[in-house]
Amino acid sequence: MIDLYYWTTPNGHKITLFLEEAGLPYTLHGVNISKDEQFKPEFLKISPNNKIPAIVDQDPVDGAPLALFESGAILLYLAEKTGQFIPQDLRGRQEALQWLFWQMGGLGPMAGQNHHFNKFAPEKIPYAIKRYVDETARLYGVLDKRLSDRTFVAGEDYSIADMAIYPWIVSHEWQGQDLNDFPHVQRWFQAIKQRPGTVRAYAQAARINPPKP
Repeated sequence: MIDLYYWTTPNGHKITLFLEEAGLPYTLHGVNISKDEQFKPEFLKISPNNKIPAIVDQDPVDGAPLALFESGAILLYLAEKTGQFIPQDLRGRQEALQWLFWQMGGLGPMAGQNHHFNKFAPEKIPYAIKRYVDETARLYGVLDKRLSDRTFVAGEDYSIADMAIYPWIVSHEWQGQDLNDFPHVQRWFQAIKQRPGTVRAYAQAARINPPKP
């Protein structure tokens, strides 16, 4: 059993995508970041950087419950635990890991700053908006080229690299991006959107944080 501490952000969605695809039993614990619940002492014991997501695996291989934070680390742990959604050969594994870390170090931070300056900053700063919209577009271009000759990011099989990247592309309109400009990303995005595991994962999000009418 996995205890998932979660909110409805791109990083949170990564983990529900994996758990739903893998069919792992889990309990979802909402951590409402708009109410600063991520700063509660009991959550900080699991995630000392006060960020979601975090998990506690109640049944790791060495017996004692194991707490993990950082979405990339959680995806890699779950892939290794289950033997799913990560290539087993050396080169395939490295392909998946490179693109997982590409998301962690590039697309996530840049798109996150894009969200902030476009949607949430108390004042509009044209320089900052242009900087992050342009960099997000560059990264979409990198992804589009990558997907031009393969079905998924790491090859022909869906992997943790796709799970890490997809939730950030969901917010493409917030980021000032038109998927018609990136046809290979568009094809990949629609394929993942229609997967039953994706549908179930985003249904969990609606249950935890219902959309405003």
